[in-house]
Amino acid sequence: MAMKIRLARGGSKKRPFYRIVATDSRMPRDGRFIEKLGTYNPQLPKDSEDRVKMDIDAVKAWLDKGAKPTDRVARMLEAAGVLEKKERSNPKKGTPGKAAQERAEAKAAKAAEAEAAPAEEAPAEEAPAEEAAAEETAE
Repeated sequence: MAMKIRLARGGSKKRPFYRIVATDSRMPRDGRFIEKLGTYNPQLPKDSEDRVKMDIDAVKAWLDKGAKPTDRVARMLEAAGVLEKKERSNPKKGTPGKAAQERAEAKAAKAAEAEAAPAEEAPAEEAPAEEAAAEETAE
Protein backbone atom coordinates (compact mmCIF):
# COMPACT_ATOMS: atom_id res chain seq x y z
CA MET A 1 0.00 0.00 0.00
CA ALA A 2 1.50 3.36 -1.10
CA MET A 3 1.20 5.79 1.79
CA LYS A 4 1.16 9.58 1.43
CA ILE A 5 1.25 12.46 3.86
CA ARG A 6 -0.83 15.13 2.18
CA LEU A 7 -3.35 17.92 2.61
CA ALA A 8 -7.10 17.24 2.72
CA ARG A 9 -9.18 20.35 2.08
CA GLY A 10 -11.95 21.48 4.35
CA GLY A 11 -13.62 24.83 4.93
CA SER A 12 -16.17 26.64 2.84
CA LYS A 13 -15.90 28.28 -0.54
CA LYS A 14 -13.01 30.79 -0.68
CA ARG A 15 -12.17 30.02 2.98
CA PRO A 16 -9.74 27.08 2.74
CA PHE A 17 -8.66 25.01 5.70
CA TYR A 18 -6.54 21.88 5.37
CA ARG A 19 -5.91 18.81 7.49
CA ILE A 20 -2.50 17.17 7.20
CA VAL A 21 -3.31 13.47 6.92
CA ALA A 22 -1.66 10.11 6.38
CA THR A 23 -3.59 8.23 3.71
CA ASP A 24 -3.43 5.60 1.02
CA SER A 25 -2.44 7.35 -2.22
CA ARG A 26 -5.38 5.74 -4.04
CA MET A 27 -7.97 7.49 -1.84
CA PRO A 28 -9.59 10.78 -2.94
CA ARG A 29 -8.06 14.03 -1.73
CA ASP A 30 -10.83 14.78 0.77
CA GLY A 31 -11.82 11.16 1.26
CA ARG A 32 -10.88 8.46 3.72
CA PHE A 33 -7.65 8.84 5.64
CA ILE A 34 -5.84 6.74 8.22
CA GLU A 35 -4.65 9.38 10.69
CA LYS A 36 -4.92 13.13 11.12
CA LEU A 37 -1.42 14.54 11.69
CA GLY A 38 -2.12 18.26 11.89
CA THR A 39 -3.77 21.30 10.35
CA TYR A 40 -2.85 24.12 7.97
CA ASN A 41 -4.77 27.39 7.76
CA PRO A 42 -3.46 29.52 4.85
CA GLN A 43 -5.66 32.47 5.85
CA LEU A 44 -3.57 33.21 8.92
CA PRO A 45 -0.44 35.41 8.63
CA LYS A 46 2.79 33.61 7.78
CA ASP A 47 4.37 34.42 11.13
CA SER A 48 1.41 33.01 13.11
CA GLU A 49 2.09 29.88 15.18
CA ASP A 50 -1.43 28.59 14.44
CA ARG A 51 -0.90 28.60 10.64
CA VAL A 52 0.68 25.11 10.62
CA LYS A 53 0.17 22.70 13.51
CA MET A 54 1.61 19.19 13.31
CA ASP A 55 2.13 16.21 15.58
CA ILE A 56 5.85 15.87 14.76
CA ASP A 57 6.19 12.48 16.47
CA ALA A 58 3.34 10.99 14.42
CA VAL A 59 4.78 12.48 11.21
CA LYS A 60 8.19 10.95 11.94
CA ALA A 61 6.54 7.59 12.64
CA TRP A 62 4.75 7.65 9.27
CA LEU A 63 7.94 8.70 7.48
CA ASP A 64 9.72 5.74 9.11
CA LYS A 65 6.95 3.45 7.83
CA GLY A 66 7.64 4.66 4.28
CA ALA A 67 5.01 7.36 3.76
CA LYS A 68 6.00 9.96 1.17
CA PRO A 69 5.04 13.60 1.77
CA THR A 70 3.65 15.68 -1.08
CA ASP A 71 5.64 18.73 -2.20
CA ARG A 72 3.65 21.22 -0.10
CA VAL A 73 3.76 19.04 3.02
CA ALA A 74 7.50 18.41 2.45
CA ARG A 75 8.08 22.19 2.51
CA MET A 76 6.20 22.44 5.79
CA LEU A 77 8.26 19.59 7.24
CA GLU A 78 11.49 21.28 6.06
CA ALA A 79 10.43 24.47 7.83
CA ALA A 80 9.71 22.46 11.00
CA GLY A 81 13.14 20.79 10.79
CA VAL A 82 11.84 17.24 10.27
CA LEU A 83 13.23 16.84 6.74
CA GLU A 84 16.45 18.13 5.23
CA LYS A 85 16.09 20.99 2.77
CA LYS A 86 16.03 19.77 -0.80
CA GLU A 87 17.66 21.64 -3.67
CA ARG A 88 14.97 22.62 -6.18
CA SER A 89 15.56 23.56 -9.79
CA ASN A 90 13.23 25.93 -11.60
CA PRO A 91 15.24 27.46 -14.44
CA LYS A 92 12.26 29.45 -15.81
CA LYS A 93 11.43 31.08 -12.47
CA GLY A 94 13.09 34.42 -13.18
CA THR A 95 12.13 34.78 -16.83
CA PRO A 96 9.29 37.21 -17.56
CA GLY A 97 6.12 36.05 -19.30
CA LYS A 98 5.20 36.59 -22.94
CA ALA A 99 3.35 39.88 -22.39
CA ALA A 100 6.14 41.28 -20.21
CA GLN A 101 8.73 40.40 -22.86
CA GLU A 102 6.64 42.18 -25.53
CA ARG A 103 6.38 45.29 -23.31
CA ALA A 104 10.14 45.25 -22.72
CA GLU A 105 10.81 45.00 -26.47
CA ALA A 106 8.43 47.89 -27.17
CA LYS A 107 10.08 50.01 -24.47
CA ALA A 108 13.55 49.24 -25.85
CA ALA A 109 12.43 50.18 -29.38
CA LYS A 110 10.93 53.44 -28.10
CA ALA A 111 14.15 54.23 -26.20
CA ALA A 112 16.23 53.54 -29.33
CA GLU A 113 14.05 55.92 -31.35
CA ALA A 114 14.35 58.58 -28.64
CA GLU A 115 18.16 58.26 -28.65
CA ALA A 116 18.36 58.44 -32.45
CA ALA A 117 16.25 61.64 -32.73
CA PRO A 118 18.16 63.83 -30.19
CA ALA A 119 21.49 62.58 -31.52
CA GLU A 120 20.79 64.31 -34.84
CA GLU A 121 19.85 67.56 -33.07
CA ALA A 122 22.56 67.34 -30.39
CA PRO A 123 25.37 69.23 -32.23
CA ALA A 124 23.10 72.26 -32.72
CA GLU A 125 22.18 72.28 -29.03
CA GLU A 126 25.76 71.89 -27.77
CA ALA A 127 26.98 75.21 -29.21
CA PRO A 128 24.68 77.45 -27.11
CA ALA A 129 25.48 75.38 -24.02
CA GLU A 130 29.22 75.92 -24.60
CA GLU A 131 28.68 79.67 -25.07
CA ALA A 132 26.70 79.87 -21.80
CA ALA A 133 29.45 78.01 -19.97
CA ALA A 134 32.05 80.38 -21.41
CA GLU A 135 30.04 83.44 -20.27
CA GLU A 136 29.77 82.04 -16.71
CA THR A 137 33.54 81.53 -16.44
CA ALA A 138 34.19 85.03 -17.82
CA GLU A 139 32.10 86.66 -15.09
